[in-house]
Amino acid sequence: MFQNSATVNPFTKFLQSRSALVYLIGINVVIWIVIFLIRLVEFLFSNSNIQVAGAELTPWVNIILSWLAVPASLPVLAGKPYTVVTYMFLHEKFMHILFNMLWLYLFGQIFLQFLSGKQLLATYIYGGLSGALIFIAAFNFFPVFEPGLSASMALGASASVMAIVVCISFFMPDYTVHLILIGPVKIKYIAIFFLVMDIAMIPSGNAGGHFAHLGGAIWGFSYVRLLKSGFDPSVVFSSKWLSSLTFSNKSRKTKFKKVHVASKPVNDDEYNRMRAENQKRIDVILEKISRSGYSSLTKEEKEFLFKSSKKS
Repeated sequence: MFQNSATVNPFTKFLQSRSALVYLIGINVVIWIVIFLIRLVEFLFSNSNIQVAGAELTPWVNIILSWLAVPASLPVLAGKPYTVVTYMFLHEKFMHILFNMLWLYLFGQIFLQFLSGKQLLATYIYGGLSGALIFIAAFNFFPVFEPGLSASMALGASASVMAIVVCISFFMPDYTVHLILIGPVKIKYIAIFFLVMDIAMIPSGNAGGHFAHLGGAIWGFSYVRLLKSGFDPSVVFSSKWLSSLTFSNKSRKTKFKKVHVASKPVNDDEYNRMRAENQKRIDVILEKISRSGYSSLTKEEKEFLFKSSKKS
């Protein structure tokens, strides 16, 4: 009995954490299930001889997508501006949501090791908005998209996920993961690889999706720069309701604004000496991560690195 409990413990622990990552994945999956069930019911009650493979876009699913996906056409967008938010939780195809949620889970877990759940939520939302903006701007600026402008739409969490991938990849560029058949790779190189692929694949199809990915990436990189400058746009997500959902995971004990009120040493020489010592220790820890991975750090080293990243 106890062995079985231990077997499912990691998954159960993840669900019970009630972190922002759990909610984001949950919302995406629930919406996809609802769309799948609608498509299934329409297929079962259809009078025509529709093949299963051809029943992917039934009338009601088409209506739902037209309501919730973000349109490229500015006049159409003016009638449903809310779609710049709804589109980032909307998936129609199984493989689309599968890959998006896998990437969200993998990089979301890394993200939450160094930043808060509130910041993960902010990166997801702002990254999605940035992706929608670049998608709309590209389709209205480049003449090649003019013939299909009125019918073009974007949907999916890809831009939001790309924002999270790029944000954590440049916030902790030396964090190393082990890839099958490749070995240890720093996550910054993974982010750069997919950015290059998105740019290269714009002419080969799904140009709107690739532009949205680039929009998410732009926000992810911009967010890192803002954090390092001392400004955190995730303050918008600091409401009491969001806090009740434990969106700020373990880091909620140390609120962002409190991180910066540590008392300064009496004189500048002492202050500069302490900064130099802290930087040396950070360099040693990052080198340890690059050699043996994040899991090789002690609890005290993880806490020190987390606190230092908030101050940077």
